[in-house]
Amino acid sequence: MTAGDSHHIAPADGLTVIEPHRREFHYWAELWHYRELFRVLAWRDLSVRYKQTVIGALWALIRPFLTMVVFTIIFSRVAKLPSDGTAPYALMVFAGMLPWIFFSTGLSEASNSLIDNANLITKIYFPRLIVPAATLAVAFVDFLINFCLLIILMIWYRFPPGWQMLFLPVFVLLAVLTSIGPSLWLTALNVSYRDFRYVIPFIVQFGLYVSPVGFSSRVVPNKWRLLYSFNPMVGVIDGFRWCILRGQSELYLPGLAMSALVMMFLLGVGLHRFRKLERSFADLI
Repeated sequence: MTAGDSHHIAPADGLTVIEPHRREFHYWAELWHYRELFRVLAWRDLSVRYKQTVIGALWALIRPFLTMVVFTIIFSRVAKLPSDGTAPYALMVFAGMLPWIFFSTGLSEASNSLIDNANLITKIYFPRLIVPAATLAVAFVDFLINFCLLIILMIWYRFPPGWQMLFLPVFVLLAVLTSIGPSLWLTALNVSYRDFRYVIPFIVQFGLYVSPVGFSSRVVPNKWRLLYSFNPMVGVIDGFRWCILRGQSELYLPGLAMSALVMMFLLGVGLHRFRKLERSFADLI
């Protein structure tokens, strides 16, 4: 380990304590220095996810496909909710599921990542942020697999993309940033309070039904649209649908701005709480 990798303290008893740099610049430089560890952890998590499974990566397709079918039947056939423009209802649902599955998978996996890597964390020093970040990278691989299924659905329904698809990378980045903040916050809380592992699945399940995944945001009354956008995933999902459905899905700009502001707040709080508790992770685990 080089002298710039960490901050060393020499107590009176002669022991050397290794802890993260107190200066933010050095901490982010350390993240780049340990990028190889990030790749190793991400590849390990990805291989473990599908190890000894019969159909391997197809599991990443089965769950969203079956959820799309169920939501289409319930919200379109039973509840008679409208689609956006002329877009098939199933395609509208899947366009909303793409960012949601990335968010929910990243949140669930990242929240337990430090506990699952307790042996590694208690033995050596490295920026702990690498561990939850590696799980988010695995969730992004699932996202790419699901995106391939989206292309197949668009071909099946003969629904070619429009120029709006060029802006999809912007909303992909927004989805990533929206996932990082809550993931880091819950990861830190889960280390300090182990009962959070039982709360997180409820948060994910509850969030699925309060987010416009199975229905269009247009069904929300206009007077509540801005308040509804306090859920940062609302702006992300609406943005994905606007890109994928050729602009037939409304892009509510005030709501998008509100979702972006909430996202930045959660990102700042998540990073702050994670960095504040990072020095005590090894003791708490």
